[in-house]
Amino acid sequence: MNYFISDLHFGHKNCLAFDNRPFNSIEEHDEYIINAWNQTVNNDDNVYILGDISWYKEVKTIEIFKKLNGKKHLIKGNHDDRLLKNEELRKLFVEIKDYKEVNIGDNKSIVLSHYPIPCFKNHFYGWIMLYGHVHNSFEWNMMENVKRQMTELYDKKCEMYNVGAMMSYINYQPRTLEEIIKGGG
Repeated sequence: MNYFISDLHFGHKNCLAFDNRPFNSIEEHDEYIINAWNQTVNNDDNVYILGDISWYKEVKTIEIFKKLNGKKHLIKGNHDDRLLKNEELRKLFVEIKDYKEVNIGDNKSIVLSHYPIPCFKNHFYGWIMLYGHVHNSFEWNMMENVKRQMTELYDKKCEMYNVGAMMSYINYQPRTLEEIIKGGG
C-alpha cells in the first residue's frame, strides 16, 4: 500500500498556532502523529513524505523516525536540508528526492513535490499532483483558485491535492491516494 503526507513538522511549536493544530503541546502533537501513523501503516507499506519532517535536531528526529512503520520515501522540503546532512538520518529513508513521479497504471502517474506546481507534467492527461508547503494558508487558497481556473479553462479537472498533515482530510496521518482524492476533491 502507498501512503502520502507532508509537513509533519515534528517539534515545531510555532506550527501549532500557525496551522491551528488542535494540540495543547508539541509533545501531544508528536505523539498523536506517531500513534496515528503506526495504526495506519504496516512495515511493508510505502510512505511518501513530501517534506518538512522535523524542527528537532538530528538525534531526536532519528529517534522519532525509527518509531514510524513503513518504508519511508522523502521528497525534500525547504526545512529538511540541515537535518539531511546527518548520514544516520538519511539511511532511514528508502530514497531522498527533490521531485518524484510514481506510476499508478493506465499511463497515469502521481507527481510528488513539496511545492505545488500548477502546470505539472501531463496534467492534461489524467496525472495527479500531490504537494505540501503551503499548509492551510492563503497560499493554499490561491492554489485552489488556480486549480478551479485550470479546470474551467481546459474543461478537465485539475487534480492537485495538498497533503499537508493539517488538512482535514489528512488529519495528521498518512493517507492513500483514494482517501486524498475523496477528501480533498
